[in-house]
Parts: sequence; structure tokens; C-alpha cells
Amino acid sequence: MTRVTGAWIEDADTQAVCAMLTGAGHSALFVGGCVRNALLGAPVEDIDIATDAHPQRVIELAEAARLKPVPTGMEHGTITVVAGHKGHEITTFRRDVETFGRHAVVAYSDDIREDAARRDFTMNALYALPDGSVVDPLGEGLTDLLARHVRFVGHAETRIREDYLRILRFFRFTAWYGDPEAGFDPSGLSAIARNLDGLQALSRERVGAELKKLLRAPDPAPAVAVMQTIGALGRILPGAESRLLAPLVHLEGEAGAPPDPMRRLSALGADAETARALRLSRAETRRLERLRDGVEQGARAAELGYALGVAEGRDVLLLRAAMSGQPLDREELAAVAHGAGQIFPVKPADLMPAHAGPALGAKLAELERDWLASDFTLTRDDLLRRA
Repeated sequence: MTRVTGAWIEDADTQAVCAMLTGAGHSALFVGGCVRNALLGAPVEDIDIATDAHPQRVIELAEAARLKPVPTGMEHGTITVVAGHKGHEITTFRRDVETFGRHAVVAYSDDIREDAARRDFTMNALYALPDGSVVDPLGEGLTDLLARHVRFVGHAETRIREDYLRILRFFRFTAWYGDPEAGFDPSGLSAIARNLDGLQALSRERVGAELKKLLRAPDPAPAVAVMQTIGALGRILPGAESRLLAPLVHLEGEAGAPPDPMRRLSALGADAETARALRLSRAETRRLERLRDGVEQGARAAELGYALGVAEGRDVLLLRAAMSGQPLDREELAAVAHGAGQIFPVKPADLMPAHAGPALGAKLAELERDWLASDFTLTRDDLLRRA
């Protein structure tokens, strides 16, 4: 019998939530990401529990156990039960009655197989009892997970048409959990190629969020390259090119730079317009603008460090190296760090009252340019004499 283990499943609060259900004669099975990640030895973040108890019953049981029920997804059969300041999403077994995109009509079920059959990938259709015993209702999930084979449950085209975001999830899960030597599930790719038009119906927020999750993978380059080959990348990022992503990932490894979606999005050719189209945050949009400007304007490494800081200055160097095909220059990395530690020695008050208004700003900018050109060697007195 295969079992999942870990501090998360042994946690007293989590076990109390399970006991709340099982003590009343209901099932309680961990499902999805927590089971998948535990079996792979990956961190477990969210805890999802499937049960045959209906939502109102879950609320009643939680209140009786002096736990806090929160109806976070009542219309989908989901109640979040808070125990020990930790949320546990409890969802009633469901079966699809009618599906059309995200707005499927579902009915509650007491059959775990029906619940498993409506999930996206076989590796996500794995369950575990409170004692960690793994349950594989479809008889495929455990084999696929251990082989790191990302495969749609049942008929791939049916799963995709239930929610076209699953096209992007297929690439994200393959990047994170797939066997890089085995490649991509061919039936899944074929079904995706026939349904690319469905990507246009997705909200830009959902596309942007899913794309960022993909680009956080240790190495998303193979997945993104396949996305471009079959036409999926162009549907969500018109004009995007994947060729710089693989060299960028290699350079990131050499520099010890952690995966970063904005850096990698910039390598795909994204700019502020792309950010707005994907409904990215203002901070993310500004970051893409700074990276694009840093690459295009050609400032010296020390100036990049001064203007952008160590991390973003390094990111610009990584992008430049990926574009040039050259190795990362360690001396330039050191120069970025040096520039990031510099402070312009002249303050506006130093130039007043001789300069005021727009003339003051212009003079400060002129002196700063001189200071940068001197590689930060001009002192305050040197600059004031120039003023």
C-alpha cells in the first residue's frame, strides 16, 4: 500500500478536520496537489479534502467541533474550515451534468470515481485517507505520477473543452512535474492543437496568472518552445519568441538567480503593452518596462546597478547575455553591485538659490551624468565647482 507522509498530514489541526467528518460517518480524503506533491517529495502548500458530506452538513459539523467554517465556494460545493489558523478546503464529491467552459453544471455525488473522472490530469486524481493510504480511483494516477507523465483524465478533448485554461495548465504541469526525457503526452498535444481557438475566450487575468505559474518552473523553456511550435504561445502572446528562454535559464543557473516570471517574460519579448494585455499589476508592468529599457539603452553595468539595484541590474545583464549568446561577465556583475552601493553626493539644497525650478532639476541631472561618467569618482566638491 502506497502512503503519503509528512508533517502536513500528521498535523493535529488537519487530523481534527478529518475526524470532524469521519466521526460523523462521512468520508475525508486528501486530494489533488497535497497528495501529488507529497508523493513527489515536493513542498505541500494547500490542503484540499474531498468528502461525501454536503456543504451545509460540513458547516454544521465544523460548528459542532468548534472550528470555523467559511463558505468560500458554496456554489461549487466548497467550504473552507479553519483549524489552528490554517485553512482546509473541503469540497463535496461532484459529477458533471453539463459542461460548457468554466460554467459547468454539477451535481453532488457519493461516488469517488465520479469525482475523480471530472478532474483535469490523472496525477491530480489521487486521494489519500487520513492515515496517508493512497487511493487511485481511476487506476491510472499513481502510475502516471511515478512516471512523471502529465495526461488528461479520460478523453483529452472533453477535458479541454470543459475549461480551455487546461491547455496552459497542461504545459505548466509538464514543466513542473513532467519527465524531461519523456517529452509531452502526444494525445494531449493533438487535442490542444485542435482547440487553440478556445484560448481567446479566457479572461486575460486567468491567462496572466497561469503564465506566471508556468514561468516560475525551474526550467519552463521546453514547454514554452512546444507552445510556440503548436501555436499556443502566439495565441496568448502575439509576437512572442521562445528562442532566448533556454539560454536565459542556463545563465540564471550560472548566476545563482532564482526563477523569475518577469525576467523570463521579458526574454519572450514582453513589454508594457503585453503586461496591460495580461492584466499584470502596476509593479510588474513597471518592472518589465525597466528591464526592456535597461536592455535597449546599453548603460554600463555600474550605472545599471545605481539605477536599478543589484537584482534588476543583474537581470538586465542576464537578458543581454542571452541575446548576445555570450557567457555572463563576472566583472560586470561585480560592477552592478558596486554601482548599487553608490549615493549621488549633491543635494538640491547645495545648488540653491543659484538654481531654482526647472533649472535646478536640469543642473542636478547634468551633474549626475558627469558623476556617472566618472565612474562615481567625482566628489561633492568637484561637482559643486562644475555647478
